Formats: sequence, structure tokens, C-alpha cells
Amino acid sequence: MSEQARRRPHKPYRRPQKDPVRMLAFEALRAVDERDAYANLVLPPLLRKAREKGDFDGRDAALATELVYGTLRRQGTYDAIISACIDRPLREVDPPVLDVLALGAHQLLGTRIPTHAAVSASVELARVVLGDGRAKFVNAVLRKISQQDLDAWVAQVAPPYEKDAEDHLAVVHSHPRWVVSALWDALGGGRAGIEDLLEADNERPEVTLVARPGRSTTEELAAVTETLPGRWSPYALRMAEGGEPGAIEAVKEGRAGVQDEGSQLVALALANAPLEGSDARWLDGCAGPGGKAALLAALASERGAALLASEKQPHRARLVERALAGNPGAYQVIAADGTRPPWRPGSFDRVLMDVPCSGLGALRRRPEARWRRRPEDLDGFAPLQRALLTEALSAVRVGGIVGYATCSPHLAETRVVVDDVLKKVGGAELIDARPFMPGVPALGDGPDVQLWPHLHGTDAMYLALLRRTA
Repeated sequence: MSEQARRRPHKPYRRPQKDPVRMLAFEALRAVDERDAYANLVLPPLLRKAREKGDFDGRDAALATELVYGTLRRQGTYDAIISACIDRPLREVDPPVLDVLALGAHQLLGTRIPTHAAVSASVELARVVLGDGRAKFVNAVLRKISQQDLDAWVAQVAPPYEKDAEDHLAVVHSHPRWVVSALWDALGGGRAGIEDLLEADNERPEVTLVARPGRSTTEELAAVTETLPGRWSPYALRMAEGGEPGAIEAVKEGRAGVQDEGSQLVALALANAPLEGSDARWLDGCAGPGGKAALLAALASERGAALLASEKQPHRARLVERALAGNPGAYQVIAADGTRPPWRPGSFDRVLMDVPCSGLGALRRRPEARWRRRPEDLDGFAPLQRALLTEALSAVRVGGIVGYATCSPHLAETRVVVDDVLKKVGGAELIDARPFMPGVPALGDGPDVQLWPHLHGTDAMYLALLRRTA
């Protein structure tokens, strides 16, 4: 060692500083990746715990939420950008390192956080959770990313639209290519429509309340929290930015709830379709977690009808019980398999079958689902969806109405299922569902209805109404 090196003062080691906001965001992303958890289930308890410890205020919670959801929504785009900045395949980078890089990329490209602050905070997080060695790698990659804005990076990493339209849209709008293709098939039309849909999938959805009829009113809810009227449902209110639905007394008591307006419209359309003869017995055959069942129970009680809410999974059946508790009318909750039901054929006047599906209609709320699902998953859902609709048609009396609903616009889960079952079962006909969503525009050619985030501000709910004829 030279004399000059010996004389150079040794720089003391500085311990990394923990940033509670970024630590929480990283913890949430790891839970999503490692445990296949959903961010909307992981994040609230983490935020609650941070508030109880005194680590967070309202602005901290808002930033942590934005970091988690923003990173998940743009994960595909950020992965493409990170890949362009490293000299190895992305799959060879440890997942925790990728999470820190994606969080940093979102701060640099998707927020107004200054470049220096975004890089330094991400490197500090890396020192805490990854160690000093890998923090140097994070620093080098993020400094490369910081040299361009998002538009410039996308122009560099996305193939031209004219060369490969689906791959271009997949990178630009951060959706797997197969999801882009499926959504485009279901939507139809040209480039503008699919781009609007994919952009809507990447926007933070509004929190929508439902005032359960006979139990609360929109006026009551509007008096205690800042809201806007619902767009389509007479029972809906849209909460202002930053509202906390759990703090509202009517929500605590179950007289109101949080429910997307698309889900409200599905329940209302089934309830409003005209019937001849009795209208006393209603069934929700896939009732968990209970939002539609609670609205149906409230509507049924106003007419003197009774609702049977059936859910296969016992823990979800308990959620349904909680959602229906206090309903003034007659109802019953059971844990039962809708493909092997305990009720007799022809027992009900109205049946809702909101079947398990890929969930591609709720990517605004569960952005990680787009990366978790695979095309082959639809093959697993297909037999169950057909069996449930077949049993629903068996459960309803002649002249009664069945509502087949999914939170997916994928044609293999919507029209194809309905067409296949009608051909196989017979004795049923499609009726036009559009008149039972009055005032809602752009409902297509019918007779079934597909709602869209970019057209209706709702989840992409699908509904077919069928009448039993024989």
C-alpha cells in the first residue's frame, strides 16, 4: 500500500436507514410474489399496523399504496426497461432484487419524485433488504433508467405497432400478450378502443358504495362522507379521493357496503327482469364473498321474497353470512356445491350464478392477476362454468329467470359457455338484458351485456339472462 493510501482517512461505514414507506411497499410486493397474495388483501393490514406503530400518517399511506399498485400495474413495462439495462436474462435476477428495481423504476418513471431522491431511496432500501453488494447493482441499473423518461423508454423497448400490434400494446400498456389478444377479441373494433381499455385497466378504480335498499339510502351516505352520485345504479355513490369506507357507520353495520357499480347492475338486472307467476324464492348459487347476495337479499325483502345464498367454500360462506346479517327479510346461507346442489329442481323463481372465472374483468383492482393467470387456466374453469349454469337452469322453475355472470370478458368464459349450455340443455332461451340496465350506454347488440372499464367506469362484468321455457 502506498504512503498516500495509508494517509487517506478511512471513511466510516454508514448503516443503512430504514424508510418505513418503502419497506412496507417492498414487503407487500414480496408477499404478492412469494405467497401468491393479492395486494388488496395484503396492503390494508400492513398499513393498519404501520399506523398503530406511529410510523405512518395519511400521506405516507397514500405513497405506499401508490408504490405498490403502480409497480404492479406497470410491471410488464418496467421489466422490459430493466431488461434493457442489464447484461443478463431477467429470469436470472433474484426476485427480491427485481422488486427493488421495479419500485425504483416506478418512482423514476411513474411518479413526481425527484430523480436523485428516487435513486437514493431505492439504493438505501436495497442496502437494508439485499445488502451492500447488490445495492451497488441496483444503483447502477437505476442510474441507467433515470437517463430517459417513460415515453422514451417505451419507444425504445416496445416493438412498432405496425410490426406486431399485440406485442406493442402488451409492452406499452403492461399486459401479457395473451390478455391483450383476449380482450381485443371480446371488445372488437380497432386500435383506439383496445388502447382505451388497457389504459383504463391501469387507472386506480374509484371506491363505490352501495346503499342497500330498505336499510340505508344514498342521501344518508352522502351526508356523512364526500361522494359523487353513481353513474348508473340508483343505489351507488362514488367516494371522493382518500375516503375511508370502513369508517362509515352504515358500512360498519352492514346496511351499506363497498361494491363496484357493475356488480350492482348485474344484481339489479336479474331482479328487474319481468316474471309471470310467483316471485317468492331467489337463489344466489355462487354467493361468496356476499356483495351481490346482500343487494339481492335487500331487494327480495322489499318484495316479500326470500333469498337462499349458497357458497361452496365454508370460509366464504361465513363472509356471506356477515354481509347478510341484519337483513330484514327472509334469507338463508348454506355451504353447498352448486354443481351438486341440495335443492330440488324447479325450486326458484330467480337464480343468479356469478361463476368462478379468470377475473380478467377486475384487473384495475387486482393488477397482479394479469401476471398470475395463464391461458390454460381457462380450460380449468370451463367445465365448472358449464356445470354451474346447467344446474342453475335446472334450479329455476319454468318461466323463471337465470342470470349467468362473470367478472371476465373473455369469450371462452361468457358467450361460448352460454351458447354451449343452451345447445346441450334445451328448454331455455336468452332474453335481452339491456332494457334492465336503463340509462347505461354502449351495451352492444345484445341480448347479453358486457360492461367495460373505459366505457362504463365499472369492472368488465358480463351478464346473460335466460328464461326457462320447458
